[in-house]
Amino acid sequence: MSTLPRSFVVAIDPASSPRGLEGAVVALGNFDGLHRGHAGVIVRALGLAKRLGRPCALLTFEPHPADFFAGKSVIFRLTPSEAKEAILDRMGLDGMIVLTFNAALAQLSAEDFVAKVLVERLAVGGVVAGYDFHFGAKRAGTPEFLKVAGARNGFAVEIVDKITYDASGSLDAVSSTAIREALQAGDVRRARELLGHSFLIEGEIVGGAKRGRELGFPTANIVPDPSCRLMHGIYAVTMNVEGVTYGGVASFGRRPTFDDGPALLEIYLFDFDSDLYGKMAEVAFIDFIRGEEKFNSAEALVEQMRKDAARARQMLASGGSR
Repeated sequence: MSTLPRSFVVAIDPASSPRGLEGAVVALGNFDGLHRGHAGVIVRALGLAKRLGRPCALLTFEPHPADFFAGKSVIFRLTPSEAKEAILDRMGLDGMIVLTFNAALAQLSAEDFVAKVLVERLAVGGVVAGYDFHFGAKRAGTPEFLKVAGARNGFAVEIVDKITYDASGSLDAVSSTAIREALQAGDVRRARELLGHSFLIEGEIVGGAKRGRELGFPTANIVPDPSCRLMHGIYAVTMNVEGVTYGGVASFGRRPTFDDGPALLEIYLFDFDSDLYGKMAEVAFIDFIRGEEKFNSAEALVEQMRKDAARARQMLASGGSR
């Protein structure tokens, strides 16, 4: 058996089956949030891939079709592409295939999507989709159509019926809409219950105004996805950089005490003092501390930041429970 580490493959608009994902079983859909309801489809895809001796990948679309048809960003993206990659890798998938959702793809009939994309370009070994997944122009491709097309073209198809319960309990309340509502209210604990994992923001650490360092709280800064509508406020977080996880306290918002500028995620890491500029980081939101406030002075802000940091340490020590 090979001892080489598994490599997660990301392929954007591949012209042919990506190397490492030849003949893959694909879980097909948007999967925004990769929440507990989506996990059932992905687990089925992993199981089918194992039985067929094939790699397993997610086949998804960017931008979100709703954004494409609106001509602007209208969806609060729970898992932009980078966050999807990290979660899928941990779930054991071999890769992610991303198709650009544009006019050409939107106008492709269900028949042509199967023939030109699934068969000719990707040569899939199998497809797994949810019971309510539709595809192709005017959403004409139904789960039943996909089963017939798979039998005709020689690839396996499994359709996952509605899942109402998993190991964490009922899935009745689980939806991308419910998760967005929780995050917009700052309720990251509720979002974690629905997602099955912490809400994540991924990105490159960039330079800032260095006010945090001047105040005694140097921060690592990440520009969030423009669609992010997480409530502005202070959160207990963990941050993973190059495989190492650190605890910290984060401010997500517009810094009303200073400039009220564009939204920025600023993370103060506990017991850490190194240069992280240019590195990729994954921030997991564990608990909510307070909403964003404007302070009358830098001194008042620093006093509150000390309290926030102490509270975040307590929350992280208790695993996010109050």
